[in-house]
Amino acid sequence: MTLLAKYYVPGLCIEDHSIEVPLDWSAPDASERLSLFYRVVCAPENESRDMPLLVFLQGGPGGPGPRPLSPDSDGWIAEAVRHFRVILPDQRGTGRSSRVQASVARRFGTPRALADYLHHFLADSIIRDFEHLRRTEFGGRRWVTLGQSYGGFLTLTYLSIFPEAVLASFTAGGIPAIDAGPDTVYEHTVRKMMMKTRRYYERYPGDAARVAAVADALADGDVRLPNGDPLTVRRLQMLGGGMGMKPAPERLHWLFDQAFADGDGSVASGVGIAGEDGASSAASASSASRRPTLTDGFLMNVLSETESYNRPLYWTLQEFIYLNGGAEGQCAPADWAADRQIARHADMAPDARPLCFIGEAALPDMFATDSSLRPFHDAEELMMHDTRWGMIYDLDRLASNEVPLQAAVYHDDMYVPSELSLASLEHIGASHAWVTNEFEHDGIHGDSVFPRLYNEALDRGDLRAVFADRYC
Repeated sequence: MTLLAKYYVPGLCIEDHSIEVPLDWSAPDASERLSLFYRVVCAPENESRDMPLLVFLQGGPGGPGPRPLSPDSDGWIAEAVRHFRVILPDQRGTGRSSRVQASVARRFGTPRALADYLHHFLADSIIRDFEHLRRTEFGGRRWVTLGQSYGGFLTLTYLSIFPEAVLASFTAGGIPAIDAGPDTVYEHTVRKMMMKTRRYYERYPGDAARVAAVADALADGDVRLPNGDPLTVRRLQMLGGGMGMKPAPERLHWLFDQAFADGDGSVASGVGIAGEDGASSAASASSASRRPTLTDGFLMNVLSETESYNRPLYWTLQEFIYLNGGAEGQCAPADWAADRQIARHADMAPDARPLCFIGEAALPDMFATDSSLRPFHDAEELMMHDTRWGMIYDLDRLASNEVPLQAAVYHDDMYVPSELSLASLEHIGASHAWVTNEFEHDGIHGDSVFPRLYNEALDRGDLRAVFADRYC
């Protein structure tokens, strides 16, 4: 291995490494090269021990691997380093792995050239990177996989293409609809967005009027975020991106708590802000034509919550993670599936009140108004109509899968609908589901989900090949 650095954070020994991989795995010798960065993490007491390997498949798409502060800073890591040496790759295009961002997009002479480049940053290429890493840097040792969210999608790609590489798999909130496209997915997730918004307003009833007052102010005038981007009502709705995680309702509540610059915010520039009984003050009604002044801090917080500078691939690739070209490489185009499904619901329109928040959905407006996404706009439009994609799931191979798969399925998951996950698991061999409504989509980061999955696999004997000495 090429060791870049070795150091310690509290409770963890960390090594940084990097290797080269081809951009195009179909022509590896003729392709340009990318850097693939990864970390090897273990408990300090296990530094010299021969530990089984666990590779973490990060959520996203377009998300880098975790940057742990300590074992307890990310709950699953504390449990994992007790039993494994943990591999934390930065997927191609993210983190320190040949990062894709606006400056890279501007290098391409045509939108088609950029679109073709971006086709190489999806599951089929990511898994071939990891398999190359396993074979070249870890001596071909079989390893265990843990996939969070999109990492569960990657898990099924791994089991479709290289099942012989994997001893056992764990997923958390990450079993996709393996035989359905983005339209089916967004039919479910849009309903979950509406449900999560309804629950938010039920929990904080006064916020419906506060959010409406902000939306009305945006609809009436040219409001700019600190970076100069226009703050549209659609972008305000995108604050719902985190509503499927804890404690999202509280974060939203406190964000809007300091939205207004006038007085204590109970009455913003004469606009009635309804109390918990739904009534507005008479004084505010008399000057309802005036709109509130939004605080600088609120605008900065909105920018922070909705910006894409750190993860442009998250939105750029969002709909394409659902496109399985299969053996023939052909499938129906995405064609802005989320936008089309949202348009079917009048309650999700920008002028609807109470305003409905939007979760994980890539929308045309984002690529027109978000300065970090505008360089991808024309390529994104082309990709939305592309019909040739790589194979990410082999349904026959998954049906005959023999690699033990333990899946945490979150009943109320806003991003990966549990109904679709359970339907997929019925067609995946050696799979086991733990269905729970105790956690939201980010449950893996607590101290309960991974230990539960690990102990279930251990008790069932599914880790026999990993820890043969424990089954004597």
